[in-house]
Amino acid sequence: MKQLNKIQSIIFLLGGLLMVIGAGSFVIMWQQRIVCWIFTLGAVMFTVMQAMQIYEGNSVTIKRLKRIMSIADILFILSAFLMIDTAYQLLLPLFRDSNGIGYVNYVDFVYNKWVITLLIAALLELYTTHRIGSELKKEERK
Repeated sequence: MKQLNKIQSIIFLLGGLLMVIGAGSFVIMWQQRIVCWIFTLGAVMFTVMQAMQIYEGNSVTIKRLKRIMSIADILFILSAFLMIDTAYQLLLPLFRDSNGIGYVNYVDFVYNKWVITLLIAALLELYTTHRIGSELKKEERK
C-alpha cells in the first residue's frame, strides 16, 4: 500500500477531524449553515487523501476492500451534500406540488438523511480499514 507523505498525512487527519467537528456541531444545531461547509471541506480532504493511497500488490482481497473503501468515500461526499441540503433546503423546490404533500415527501426522502449515509460510510470505513490492516500483515508474513 502506497504510504502518504507527511503533508498528505496531516491533510488526511485534518480532514477526518473537520468531519467530526462538522457532524458533531451540526447535530447540536450550532451554526448549521457554517458547519456543513466545515464537514464538506473535511470530507473532500479525507476522501482525496484516501484515494491517493493506492494498493500496488496482487491481493484480490485488498483490491476488493479498496473498492469498498471507495464506496465509503462516495458516501462521505454524499453525506456532505445532504448535510448542505438540510441546512439550505436546496432540493425542496423539486418536491413542491399543488396538494401540499411536497414538503412531507421532501422530509421523508431527503431531509436529515445525511445521518444514514454517514453511518453507512463510517461502518464501511471501519471494516475496510481493519481488514486491510490484517491482510497487509498476512501479506508481509508470506
